[in-house]
Amino acid sequence: MTRSISFDRIAPLYRWMEYLSFGKSLERCRNHFLPELADCGNALILGDGDGRFTARLLAAHTTLHAEAVDTSSTMLHLLQRRVEATVRSASTRLRIHRADALTFTPQGPCDLIVTHFFLDCLTQSQLDTLANRLARHASPHALWLVSDFRIPTGLMHWPARIIVRGLYIAFRVMTGLDTVALPDHIASLSSAGFHRKNRRLSLGGLLVTELWEYQPCHPALTEIKHNEAADLA
Repeated sequence: MTRSISFDRIAPLYRWMEYLSFGKSLERCRNHFLPELADCGNALILGDGDGRFTARLLAAHTTLHAEAVDTSSTMLHLLQRRVEATVRSASTRLRIHRADALTFTPQGPCDLIVTHFFLDCLTQSQLDTLANRLARHASPHALWLVSDFRIPTGLMHWPARIIVRGLYIAFRVMTGLDTVALPDHIASLSSAGFHRKNRRLSLGGLLVTELWEYQPCHPALTEIKHNEAADLA
């Protein structure tokens, strides 16, 4: 990402900005597949903001260890404070890193990667680079949990385009983010060797949360075909 981007200014208000805009819809997206992560031992969490999901993850799965990465020192401070206030033995199970996700190297093999409303900050080329880089650090059958915005077909298509465009304009003003369009994470993750296991849509298809598994030899990875109209039915 461009070095001038900074989420420090909005960090203290981030939770309330989210609730005022979407209620608890984004939070429900993040937590939907939480029960399916019980077998994961080492998680890499990129851009979790103020740490609400990281705290929920560590509290729900008491043997899991995590590395949390963000470029914002203020976001990382909020994340660490939230986790320490709600999770027993947080100091031994969480490591935080102020770093660029595109160049960060995990300390060990990951069996869980988490990117909630983070990939939309990347360009397509950046996402391709990230997916291929993280695949080299993924353990066999590692999971990748993704939540993000999307542009559906049907009645929500134009409202979704307007909402997403408005979000990009707002974050450009507040943070310096220079990304202008949603990247195709399906193509990037598929090309890197991940296979989509499950997906849930909400808000008429504007929001999506997905669970992917690292299967570099899976035959479906050569091409993912999906029917958007059927997804919204």
